[in-house]
Amino acid sequence: MKPDTILSARDLLSILPVRSDNLMLDRVKVIDENHLAGWRNLTIGDHCFQGHFPGHPILPGVLQVEAIAQLAELAVRERLDPQGTLDVYVKSIRNVKFRRPNTPGDRMLVEISVTELADGEAKLSATVKNNGGLACQADMVMAVRERAASLPEPPAFGPLDKTDDAPKDVSGIMDLIPHRYPFLYVDYVTNLEETRVTAVKNLGSCDPLIRTYSDGYMTLSNSIQPEIIAQAGAVLILGNEANKGKLAFFMGIESAEFKAPVFPGDQLVITVEMPVPTRRFGKGTGLLSVGGAVVTELSMAFALVDK
Repeated sequence: MKPDTILSARDLLSILPVRSDNLMLDRVKVIDENHLAGWRNLTIGDHCFQGHFPGHPILPGVLQVEAIAQLAELAVRERLDPQGTLDVYVKSIRNVKFRRPNTPGDRMLVEISVTELADGEAKLSATVKNNGGLACQADMVMAVRERAASLPEPPAFGPLDKTDDAPKDVSGIMDLIPHRYPFLYVDYVTNLEETRVTAVKNLGSCDPLIRTYSDGYMTLSNSIQPEIIAQAGAVLILGNEANKGKLAFFMGIESAEFKAPVFPGDQLVITVEMPVPTRRFGKGTGLLSVGGAVVTELSMAFALVDK
């Protein structure tokens, strides 16, 4: 793309394999091939504000990461995948810090700089700002992989499927955490201990954060996967009687590694371990697994605040 090119939302939807309700950029300027800037106007009509959070709307931090990923993909797609036949994806995220909230009425400025491009990977750094200052910063690696030619038959029903005696169904989860549709990503809990939780999200093709290529190939956006883990972590934290009346906020991603694609029809098993927090801030680790194989690893930071 030529320097000083301005891309409209229509242009972006013709390039990026995202659904219109998950396009996190309204307009983009190409500064040069390694530097892009994107804008996103936030309004109460944005679907994510319905569920994050009712009565206290805040843009989810991972949607800032998704905006970064979309801008990064615009910068490197043609160089990583000149034939347009591969899956361009976020391979890893590091040093993500959510500095200040974005709320309805804010305008986001997303800026990315590609620092290295070699061997089928692109490294970049990024910031998200609003009128109040820096909202988010992150380092990211984009890469390419072959699109899966076929998928396995779903497994038979097993011990991780929902039962009547599950520790928490979706109603029980909503009793603990403030997330609601369309930004609630944990379906039920299968095991809840003091410092460890196991939960499940059944992924369907209706999920808005499914990426869909022009040939119909579909995968779950990697940017949203840390949020799935973080919500299970919030169930763990807020299920502790000592934290009753508090909120758990996702404050940052120390590292996230995405090892394999996730597809509609997959059953995502979420495992989170967190020490009992003794301060306002804490850290935890989480995994997403499909069919017993780890697809995502996350190290995250959180904060506990009073409602």
